[in-house]
Amino acid sequence: MITAIVFIQTEVSLISEAATAIADIDGVSEVYSVTGDHDLIAMVRVRTHEQIAAVGADRINKTPGVTATTTQIAFRAYSTHDLEDAFSIGLD
Repeated sequence: MITAIVFIQTEVSLISEAATAIADIDGVSEVYSVTGDHDLIAMVRVRTHEQIAAVGADRINKTPGVTATTTQIAFRAYSTHDLEDAFSIGLD
């Protein structure tokens, strides 16, 4: 499983609508509204790098209200709070 963290800037008036639409995208496991330089952070969990491109460039970037994104790919996890169990169901 590959995890990517997508930092998202949106039009201020469309933060909630963009967050809801992004949360409905296959491969997006969570969307958080945050303070600071970004409006939203999306956690993307997929099997291939091509899927990250599809979710990020083809779906998140084209969501109404999204004005910019930055994607960081995680290469090592230091927390094991049941994420493996949560995301392994039905993925055999």
